[in-house]
Amino acid sequence: MSDDSAGHSHAVDDVSEPADDATDGSASTDDSADGDSGGDTDSDDGGDGGDRGIESLRTVADYQFGSGAGEVLFPPEGDIEIRRSSSGRPRQLLADGERLVSYGVDGRFTLGLAGGRRLVAAFDHPRCRVVVGDDSEPFVRDGKNAFAKFVREADPEIRPGDEVAVVHERGDLLAVGRAELSADAMADFDSGMAVKVREGSDE
Repeated sequence: MSDDSAGHSHAVDDVSEPADDATDGSASTDDSADGDSGGDTDSDDGGDGGDRGIESLRTVADYQFGSGAGEVLFPPEGDIEIRRSSSGRPRQLLADGERLVSYGVDGRFTLGLAGGRRLVAAFDHPRCRVVVGDDSEPFVRDGKNAFAKFVREADPEIRPGDEVAVVHERGDLLAVGRAELSADAMADFDSGMAVKVREGSDE
């Protein structure tokens, strides 16, 4: 892959799993950052379907995370690897061997830590974030869920089911996961799960 020019995506045919494995935000084979691919690796050059594929995935990211997210997650100058099911459906997108996102059969992304880092680095606070303090930090880093009682702040646009980054007040990324409550509910509730954490930074 090192011989390919920047900005190209790689398609990896994965024949080891069914094509219709769902990525539902909980731990699954699609959410694993180190899933094996059983087929050949193809380098997509500028004019073929690989680049058109990554462009359509940027559009999905813009729709899901907001304007600009597609180029943040999959920059044109980046070297993005696309792992596909045996039917050709994108399953995971990686950069430098780290999982940025998984792509579910519902047409939505689930974040990996690498993807969460990119969003947090690029977007102004508190976009795409749920903020917690010292009480929650060690638990969330270890992959435990974040609870409403300990949420200090959240992106006001967050709705249940949204993919979010859980960060410490000082800005460190602690985890990525799925919001279980709206931002308003996180602020109002003294109990209940705010974010179902999929991957903690210390796992």
